[in-house]
Amino acid sequence: MLWLQPWVWIVAGVVLALLEMLLPGFYLLGFAIGAIVTGVLAWAGLIATLPAMLFTLAIAAVAAWLALRRIAGVRRGQKTLWHRDINED
Repeated sequence: MLWLQPWVWIVAGVVLALLEMLLPGFYLLGFAIGAIVTGVLAWAGLIATLPAMLFTLAIAAVAAWLALRRIAGVRRGQKTLWHRDINED
């Protein structure tokens, strides 16, 4: 099966990281990091079954998203203030 190959996970991670440039928001970047971590662990022989790979992807993606959100996400006190309504003219 193709999805059990480590290089597939790494390539999918790189593709998701490239897509993050078009659709920013840390969601795809979290999945990209999770896929790359899954590929590296599969390459090292630490995970070999699809359920283990999917579980690793889920945990690594959530952890990466939370870390990215904490490092570069919304800051405390950051608010959007609208000084005029676009319908007022």
